[in-house]
Amino acid sequence: MPHNQRDKSDDLVPLELDEAISRFLRHMKPGWRDSTYDNAVTRLGHFTDWFEQAEITDLNSLNGRHLSDFVEWRHGEVKPITLQKQLSTPRQALRYWVTLEAVSRGLAEKLQAPELPDGAEVSNVVIDSSRVRKILEYHNRYRYASRHHAMAVILWRTGMRRGSLHSLDVDDLRPDDHALVLKHRPESDTYLKNGKHGERWVNLKPQYFQIIQDYVNSPNRPDVTDRFGRDPLITTRNGRPHPTTLTDNTYRMTRPCEYGPCPVGRVPEDCQGTTDPEKCPEKRGPHAFRRASISEHLRHSTQPDIVSDRCNVSLKVLYRHYDVRTEREKMAVRKNQLPDWS
Repeated sequence: MPHNQRDKSDDLVPLELDEAISRFLRHMKPGWRDSTYDNAVTRLGHFTDWFEQAEITDLNSLNGRHLSDFVEWRHGEVKPITLQKQLSTPRQALRYWVTLEAVSRGLAEKLQAPELPDGAEVSNVVIDSSRVRKILEYHNRYRYASRHHAMAVILWRTGMRRGSLHSLDVDDLRPDDHALVLKHRPESDTYLKNGKHGERWVNLKPQYFQIIQDYVNSPNRPDVTDRFGRDPLITTRNGRPHPTTLTDNTYRMTRPCEYGPCPVGRVPEDCQGTTDPEKCPEKRGPHAFRRASISEHLRHSTQPDIVSDRCNVSLKVLYRHYDVRTEREKMAVRKNQLPDWS
């Protein structure tokens, strides 16, 4: 059966893809550079090609399964890192099409590329430790025990992956040990990158664990369950946040204008990044925290094998992709560990 023959929501207004793309491009063009516009046309062209193959003529019938099929189809054509970048434009278009009542709200968050292998991300994407401290100081003072505060603490102190953060439940807290327990639960749609081999306990210092507990007990935190009846640690009004929502939240919390002046001289009222965090040139995602956290552990003379176990990364990958210390910093660590006669 062609995809377009499936049931449509009574709340949606029919809209063909060609018209939808034209509307989106006209809407976005005034704020885009020519190169950005040209890239968008190319990326949406791939989307159009797949639509024709899938025999979809109306956006109303588009659902998460179709988007998964599109990702699988495109995955056979490009490298994973390229695919992740290319999906940003159709995801942005899907959000715009919600305003035209052409697709269901939340559909954009279902457009996901496969998780990249360790180290496949751009190697220079990291967040400075001084910047993380400013973020934590800001939240300690003004937004204590908020969702962003809890996320920043977990990502910075543990160096865990986004998928690990997504997998956490309230029941995974171990107050007596000030620890978080990571479990691979594919039967209920939460995964660890290395499956059962990624399961572990991760310790937090008492003062940081207290922030997580205070977040759980905060009246501002939605007390909800996911569709499997589990109690997610990080929540939204709709339940467990999608991994892309976690990325979006991380983008928001790392925008410099959230906690200080803009380093590139932009005025928040005139900056597109104020309303769309993806457009902030200084934003950082969860993986930037992971790389920074691993390097910070090493700067403070934590044994590499301990960092390897704590962050669930092989030593080979750790040194090749995650250690962003300068040569001087590496020397300082070695110096502190040398015997007196050296």
